Amino acid sequence: MINVHCAYDEMIAIENLIGNPRNPNTHPQKQIELLAKIIKNQGWRAPITVSNRSGFVVRGHGRLLAAQLLGVEQVPVDHQDYASDAEEWADLIADNRIAELSSINPGLLTELLEELDTGDFDMDLTGFDENELSKLMTNFAIPDEEFREYDESIEKDVKKVVCPHCGEEFPV
Repeated sequence: MINVHCAYDEMIAIENLIGNPRNPNTHPQKQIELLAKIIKNQGWRAPITVSNRSGFVVRGHGRLLAAQLLGVEQVPVDHQDYASDAEEWADLIADNRIAELSSINPGLLTELLEELDTGDFDMDLTGFDENELSKLMTNFAIPDEEFREYDESIEKDVKKVVCPHCGEEFPV
């Protein structure tokens, strides 16, 4: 049994839920496996939203697939009333799109990840794999002493500068 930490209307048998066949968002297997691991370890933090109008899942297609992978029998469901098909479609599309519009503050993200990385916490639960974490933790943690002061003797007609830390080339 997976703990439920979110508000929901009722627990529903997973076989009674129907994903919207026209959901334009797809979920790669890697994402579903990671989501399943997060749900298994942290419990349900958000219910699956089902439309009273159509009976289809509107929000939570990925959570539904993760629950199926986990072999869960029941999931928390929130039922929503929609005034029209257009309102239901807009909610489904917006749910998929809104997170894509956010941006991440890399410095703050690195700081939070460093706080979590104590050795006692499964860092996969952050949604980043080991390779991504390694890049994040090193890209923004360059010690100040590695920065050189401006050198007046640098050639003035240089066409590009190469970063000594990452190798990236920048036009001058």
